[in-house]
Amino acid sequence: MPTVTLPYGKDSIPYQIPDDRFAGELVSHLREYQAPASQADLVAAALANPIGSPRLSELARGKKNVVLIASDHTRPVPSKVIVPQMLAEIRSQNPDADITILIATGCHRGTTRDELVGKFGPQIVQDEKIVVHDCDESEMTHVGQLPSGGDLVVNRIAVDADLLVAEGFIEPHFFAGYSGGRKSVLPGVASRTTVLYNHNAAFIASDKARTGVLDGNPIHADMLYAARTVGLAFICNVVINEDKEVVYAVAGDADEAHRTGCRFLASKCQVDAAEADIVISTNGGYPLDQNIYQAVKGMTAAEACVRPGGVVVMLAKSNDGHGGEEFYRTFRDEKDLGRLTSTFLSTPKDETRVDQWESQILARVLTKASVVYVSDAPAEMVTDMHMTPAHSVEEGVTKAEQILRDQRASIVAIPDGVAVMVV
Repeated sequence: MPTVTLPYGKDSIPYQIPDDRFAGELVSHLREYQAPASQADLVAAALANPIGSPRLSELARGKKNVVLIASDHTRPVPSKVIVPQMLAEIRSQNPDADITILIATGCHRGTTRDELVGKFGPQIVQDEKIVVHDCDESEMTHVGQLPSGGDLVVNRIAVDADLLVAEGFIEPHFFAGYSGGRKSVLPGVASRTTVLYNHNAAFIASDKARTGVLDGNPIHADMLYAARTVGLAFICNVVINEDKEVVYAVAGDADEAHRTGCRFLASKCQVDAAEADIVISTNGGYPLDQNIYQAVKGMTAAEACVRPGGVVVMLAKSNDGHGGEEFYRTFRDEKDLGRLTSTFLSTPKDETRVDQWESQILARVLTKASVVYVSDAPAEMVTDMHMTPAHSVEEGVTKAEQILRDQRASIVAIPDGVAVMVV
């Protein structure tokens, strides 16, 4: 019987699927990709050969106030590899630069000190000036209107920078097309008002707001405009494998370099859909499977494969629970998915509710298929969110069979639902 290995938290779970029920395993080709150099050397080479931009060291000449936007605790960015080299590059031509590392939390909770140490190592946390963005409490500046009409309001630290740069990583993103690049600014260090407008229901419903799509994507268009307007001058983004190691790095212009990285990723992680009655997916393990909110991403890969009326068995440890109070209450308080979706679509852009976008996408998945949710989250919480709780893969598949009333239902496995682009 084929055995698939499913990431769960910081561990992984092997699961055997009977031959006569196995309809395929969808994996990113990054799994077998052999990086041509070490992680540090890949980043160094990218910084030495930027795309569409002078070197970071040249950009830093004469700049007093330099801000480096870094990812938060919800992203498996190998910041220990990237940030020290970016800091060294800046200081090589500007040793007296006043550098602030601004943590791009978007609308997430604040990153803790222990999480910062985990991301950067103790030395950077001790030696560098680090500020955690708060979309509600940080001092903000209005810098214009987005192409879609919303107010562009961004953390003043980023706006006031003489040089604004960012680190990050590129992965498939279920409505922005890809992560990385311009997302460091919006949603990374934008106000809640701006993020909510950008994530409005009409945009989320667009057939261009999908994994792997940038051109024509209204969400991406706003994000790129925000990055340009605020002056994001340079990025260093990486692509990582299933072990969260750098296998590719790109640096330079926030759009041109980012698109180069996206093309590389697409060449490695696009897979053809394989239809099945049951689709098992994960969120790639820690840190992306810490809550139900983030796990919706992995569900969308399964959504592309599961037959209408089928079952998604989603594995996500969810040790942090639901991940968003409004997100949770939306499903707890409304049992009719059709009415829920209608409510989203009738909500004006400037009245978008907190986490509405994630709710809208989860409702879309649940409208197509049932979801059995394998996690450490309280069973009542999972049930409140219109899903069936389970605590092991075996239990999850058994419950899927019970829903389908079919113990011979076909099964597709997607070991990392956020690492593949199902087409």
